[in-house]
Amino acid sequence: YAKMELRFAKWRAVITIGEKIPTAACIQANAHSLARYAALCHQVGMVPIIEPEVLMDGSHSIQQCYDVTFRVLLTVFEQLYTQDVLPEGIILKPNMVVPGLNSSTQATAEEVANLTVKCLLRAVPAAVPGIAFLSGGQSARLASARLSAMNKQFHDSIPWALSFSYARAIQQPAMDIWQGKSGHVPEAQQALLHRADCNRAACKGQYTEAMERN
Repeated sequence: YAKMELRFAKWRAVITIGEKIPTAACIQANAHSLARYAALCHQVGMVPIIEPEVLMDGSHSIQQCYDVTFRVLLTVFEQLYTQDVLPEGIILKPNMVVPGLNSSTQATAEEVANLTVKCLLRAVPAAVPGIAFLSGGQSARLASARLSAMNKQFHDSIPWALSFSYARAIQQPAMDIWQGKSGHVPEAQQALLHRADCNRAACKGQYTEAMERN
């Protein structure tokens, strides 16, 4: 694929929070696989997108997510160092630090922004050029609001570009409208464009709820 001029590749590893999990062995095994994949990408001149995803599934607190995400990221970068992967030559695609979907206590966009950036500052080298968040089951609006809060609060104090690599949070509204019907295509296309515009604004810290009413 590198000979066919492919320039980026992605590997996703998922980590579940639950009773007595993830174990240290689980985190270590996944981190090693991600790092080995990244090293192989570099050997053929490709940029590895590294995606260690701590899942939102469960009832865990936002603090539990923070603790696990920190351990995962720290281990991933230790393994990347061991495999001689240059941090300047990767894109990190992590989860945001959020409470579980079934948690009784949900978090504001500002709380998510604070803990996510705190975690990244502790675990991710400044040499990494970009961090593109996955949405991981967040609603389209929440994913935009939380990314915007990070860029609004921390734009001048973080070393990396904070962007998005959403799937459901950018595609699902359009898919819900389209439903496979040709007559719905124009409206679905507008919904996709709208989400792209919202997330482009979020990358500048300029997304507001008012954008959803236009």
